[in-house]
Amino acid sequence: MWQDIAIATADIFLSYALLPQIIHNFRHGHSDVTFQTSLIGTVGLYFMAFVVYTLGLIFSSIITLVAATLWLILLIQWLIYKKPDKRK
Repeated sequence: MWQDIAIATADIFLSYALLPQIIHNFRHGHSDVTFQTSLIGTVGLYFMAFVVYTLGLIFSSIITLVAATLWLILLIQWLIYKKPDKRK
């Protein structure tokens, strides 16, 4: 199906766009992406991977899983690099 290629291609570009952010966070020891953004991106893309898989678009589901995992890395970076709350 051409849709499998189209969705996978879009996901590849979107995944590639996340790599500089992940590298930046790692090098500087802080996350510029908020917790809410990372969480919604992670959960949403894992859900989309499942939906795309049920449509029989195997290649797209695999690439979408990669994108979801990159968002999960951003979420983990936020958890690791978050600063303690100074209001305590």
